[in-house]
Amino acid sequence: MAPQTGMTGRAALVVSAADTARTLRSGALDVLGTPRLIALCEEATCLAVAGSLAAGHTSAGIRIEFDHVRASRVGSQVTAEAVLERVSGNRLEFSVSVHDPAGLVGAGRVTRVVVETAAFLAKAR
Repeated sequence: MAPQTGMTGRAALVVSAADTARTLRSGALDVLGTPRLIALCEEATCLAVAGSLAAGHTSAGIRIEFDHVRASRVGSQVTAEAVLERVSGNRLEFSVSVHDPAGLVGAGRVTRVVVETAAFLAKAR
């Protein structure tokens, strides 16, 4: 089964001190850091296509467009959802959104490409 538009993935996180902007060195506040928020979105995109890629293949992120619109405190649960909106050859384009109990935390787009794992790693060396 190949990746198909409409596939979805969800990833959840309870914000801890390890996830804060202060800890991630992306700011001075003890709230969910944008880098961790983006990583949660990428996790959701990976889960969306899990099991649909050929053996020996994976996907790699190549582009992120994201608006972090509201802070989430330590202890908050946030959930990222990814929807595969477009498949063009080996290119996968997702819409992503993140919510906590108070509403929208952030939203954007993530683009990934399907790669042959061994060949990709060989080029990275």
